[in-house]
Amino acid sequence: MHQPESVIPQNNRQAIFGYLFVLLGAFGFSAKAVLVKLAYSYSHQLDAITLMVLRMAISLPFFLAVALWSANGSAKANDAQRLNRQDWLMIFGLGLLGYYIASFLDFTGLQYISAGLERLIIFLYPTFVVLFTAAGQRKAINRHQALALVLSYAGMVLVFVDNAAAMASSGLLLGSALVLASAIAFAFFLMGSGMMVKRIGSTRFTAYSMTVACLATCLHFVIQHGVEFLNLPDKVYLVALIMAVFSTVLPAFFMNAGIRRIGAGSASIISSIGPIGTLVLAFLLLGETLTLAQLGGTVLVLIGVYVISRAK
Repeated sequence: MHQPESVIPQNNRQAIFGYLFVLLGAFGFSAKAVLVKLAYSYSHQLDAITLMVLRMAISLPFFLAVALWSANGSAKANDAQRLNRQDWLMIFGLGLLGYYIASFLDFTGLQYISAGLERLIIFLYPTFVVLFTAAGQRKAINRHQALALVLSYAGMVLVFVDNAAAMASSGLLLGSALVLASAIAFAFFLMGSGMMVKRIGSTRFTAYSMTVACLATCLHFVIQHGVEFLNLPDKVYLVALIMAVFSTVLPAFFMNAGIRRIGAGSASIISSIGPIGTLVLAFLLLGETLTLAQLGGTVLVLIGVYVISRAK
């Protein structure tokens, strides 16, 4: 039977939009590190928790609005998932781990290292998921996974050594360790969030866990700085606004929309453009150096993460 001609163009359009959404999401996420460094350059008094408060205060209302809209839609369809005590404990713990602890470690680490190095370290989180999963299930790592791990960590060492030679900064090791801890925390967050996403949906889970992280961030800020008016340069507020909208809210929805159209496997491959986008933006906006060693290390990391994604 002859297939209607309109079906194929429609499928092609869905795929094209899926690729575009994932590409936009990856680019938005990759710009976050550059925007954080840019904000720090505008005010020497600005610290990690203050910048996090600004980002949360701007982005949280968007997530809450979408969560309410999603909850109303689910209620009308009579398929709203009731949450029990264990669900709320999971949301609370994962919200603290993924959106507060991991973010705080990342933002603090960016006070010491370049945006390009930060993005590469963070991008190693899929390899940590493989390692932790293998350890938890007591399963041996296969040859493809071992090759991917060797490539990723070799690339990371190459970029780190290149940064150490160029920067001669005493904070390089500390900053790298903080961002590495952030990547590990995010890997655990991803491993734990899968069950909750299946149970209540990604939109509700993101909104609820973001709310938990926002409250924790505000409490941290009050303990550290007290209740005071933020007297910062206008450029800091502008960068925080751009970060919240274009590197937090929109990328999250772009990624979800893209994954629905092309699948998680294709999305993970396309999103590997992120570290390259960070290097380019850091070179253009921050004046960070772009060396052959950095490019070579980045390629090795991307190949390793690609192999891990294909193996999974």
